[in-house]
Amino acid sequence: MEGLSISKVANEAAINIETVRYYEKRGLIPEPPRTEKGYRIYSGEYVDRIRFIKRAQELGFTLDEILQLLRISEGGHDAQIVKEFTYEKIQEIIWKIDDLLLMKNTLQKLSDECPGPGVPSSKCPIIQDLTNHK
Repeated sequence: MEGLSISKVANEAAINIETVRYYEKRGLIPEPPRTEKGYRIYSGEYVDRIRFIKRAQELGFTLDEILQLLRISEGGHDAQIVKEFTYEKIQEIIWKIDDLLLMKNTLQKLSDECPGPGVPSSKCPIIQDLTNHK
């Protein structure tokens, strides 16, 4: 049986072997056929699929979401489903950005109000906020 070893797949996809096994366990890649001695034998399609997974992660998709995208892509669905799925992810990212900006602005305000050198840390608004926030 001709194919790629798990180490070759991991190397070509720029991930480690345990990640390949983890993706298999999570159902992100199918279990490959095995040799008579029990070694996994992968095709080049596995490398492409792992690259798809890694790129989707870079764009902020979770492994569960990636599994959904893989199922959509393999199910012959209309592209509108992918567009709607992605729109939901964009909205989630916008909410996260809004939350991060709020956190940044709050920390900036507290930092600006902190007197700095010569004042006990307990008098710093940052410590006070962290201590008293409910």
